[in-house]
Amino acid sequence: MAKYLAQIIVMGAQVVGRAFARALRQEFAASQAAAEARGQAGRQSAAASSFTGMTLQEAQQILNISTLTPEEIQKNYEHLFKVNEKAVGGSFYIQSKVVRAKERLDEELSINQQQQTKSKPPDEHQQQT
Repeated sequence: MAKYLAQIIVMGAQVVGRAFARALRQEFAASQAAAEARGQAGRQSAAASSFTGMTLQEAQQILNISTLTPEEIQKNYEHLFKVNEKAVGGSFYIQSKVVRAKERLDEELSINQQQQTKSKPPDEHQQQT
């Protein structure tokens, strides 16, 4: 009886192990496909997220920004930075999060500008020569 129970446990572990390995392979393939779909801008954005330790969405939430415009980013940054100054009873932690959020959004703006300059067609003057 114990022999059969041990065989059942071993076979069950093998089945679960194979299913887990297959799920990992599928997840890896899906991750690779998604990364390829995002292209270069996605890779740069992911690199910026890992460098600053903050995702784009988190940075937008912290600075309460829906669209990436330099004016709105600067306006919200200055307000939140001033409100959270330690001298006026603010939190240094929150102030540092505001700074990191601005850095992350500035990095995303530079990535977007690089992509726009790469995708612009050449001037008509350059096409004629």
